[in-house]
Amino acid sequence: MTDTGTPEPRGAILQRDKQTYAIVPRTPCGMLSPDILDAISRVARKYAIPIIKITSGQRLALVGMTAEQVEPIWEDLRMDVGRAVELCVHYVQACPGTAVCKLGLQDSLGLGIEIEQTLAEQPFPAKVKFGVSGCPMCCGESYLRDVGLVGTKRGWTVIVGGNSGGHPRIGDVLAEDLTREAALDLVQRFMAMYRENSGKRLRVSKYVDKTGIDTIRAALLPVAG
Repeated sequence: MTDTGTPEPRGAILQRDKQTYAIVPRTPCGMLSPDILDAISRVARKYAIPIIKITSGQRLALVGMTAEQVEPIWEDLRMDVGRAVELCVHYVQACPGTAVCKLGLQDSLGLGIEIEQTLAEQPFPAKVKFGVSGCPMCCGESYLRDVGLVGTKRGWTVIVGGNSGGHPRIGDVLAEDLTREAALDLVQRFMAMYRENSGKRLRVSKYVDKTGIDTIRAALLPVAG
């Protein structure tokens, strides 16, 4: 709600000056197209948007519009809202992987986009950030995200509980050598466990610390034997 009691404009974030807003169109894994770039350029010129910023989450933030401009801008963009303050998936960060990188071992872009499409609209106890890397060089910063995946010659490694904030934490390996389908399934089951058992606004890293990675493994992974 604004200071006047009216709802905040859709998908908008009030800025420091308490008068202007920013919006973040959804661009899964930072993927753009000529049509998206054309749309961004058109609205930036039409509405004299003063700042267009590539964020750390591989997204484009448009900053400096008035409340009255926000909805017409969304209508002109014809893009989904990339939610940046709600308790949900904020972004999936992914490296190029086997799409173009000579070092890529797994399709990080494809899996990252699939994760975002699967989980983007689901509510969670706190904001969630994913990192997907196509090889152990880990350019997707997978060990520093709430949930990370790293591609190897043998498949996917799933990591949980990373955080790059004021209290950094290296994520714990949940499982290794998974197929793409098994990795996606494990991520979905972990996120369901986190949603059902974590307190409100408790980030994944603190949930993993509180619960313990061994307990999480025991709940989610089949017993060998």
